[in-house]
Amino acid sequence: MGSFSIWHWLIVLAVVLILFGGGGKIPKLMRDMGQGINAFKKGLKEDNKKKEGESGEDPKVIDQDSAMASSQDRDKAANG
Repeated sequence: MGSFSIWHWLIVLAVVLILFGGGGKIPKLMRDMGQGINAFKKGLKEDNKKKEGESGEDPKVIDQDSAMASSQDRDKAANG
């Protein structure tokens, strides 16, 4: 019973911050955190829209001659 646990110190620290730090700082901090979360969610939605837009495009056609040439170059490089 002689020493405080970490939870006791955290509660004491929170009370001290509220009393001496002012009540306006905590709501401002929470508002900033909420705006950050909203910006993050908005960014995720924009990324999803970009991905959906890319998948709607026509698929790219690979020229068979260039594909054969690149596979032959790889075979030559592998065989030395």
